[in-house]
Amino acid sequence: MEDILEIYSRPYNYSRPVVNMDEQPFQRLSDSREYLPMKPGLIEREDYEYQRHGTASIFIFVDALGNWRKTSVRERRTALDWAQEVKELLDNDYSDRDKVILVCDNLNTHCVGSLYKAFSPAEALRLSRRLEIHHTPKHGSWLNIAECELSTLTRQCLKKRIAELETLRKITKKWEVNRNSMQKGISWQFTVENSRIKLKSLYPIIQM
Repeated sequence: MEDILEIYSRPYNYSRPVVNMDEQPFQRLSDSREYLPMKPGLIEREDYEYQRHGTASIFIFVDALGNWRKTSVRERRTALDWAQEVKELLDNDYSDRDKVILVCDNLNTHCVGSLYKAFSPAEALRLSRRLEIHHTPKHGSWLNIAECELSTLTRQCLKKRIAELETLRKITKKWEVNRNSMQKGISWQFTVENSRIKLKSLYPIIQM
């Protein structure tokens, strides 16, 4: 926990940006019956029945100090999917940076080993040299800033049923562009000093 909080306290460094990433499963659904439109005194109504169309996974990368985020929708969230997303981040989005400090949760695919599953050893090593991974602690995913952005995306865009992958991609991409154009920032206030007071019970007791 303190490792993550220490990273968040650093000033912005263009050459070594701190980027958070997270993933969210999404169940693709469609309506079995048409909506009943709004009328005076009545809200729009939908039937509780729906049709399933499989699932998808929403990837999000967030540069909190750079006021930048990026979404991507994939059919799965395997080690190969994660590796391809990281390669896109390093080679396209941050190609001019020395290294990216990546903060993510403890999912077993979030590791350098996934790069070796997806690419040749030489390519995996090239990518790993520009990547510094820090994991949030188990049961501490709330420390991941990307989780906050995923929550915002869900509240603002994903409450209605969406069946098609392309529709989901268009919706999330439009949200991303709008949020970046408004330069929506994230002000993280919780510090190491706060944690030692508010989460004192989680620290080990040193016996002299």
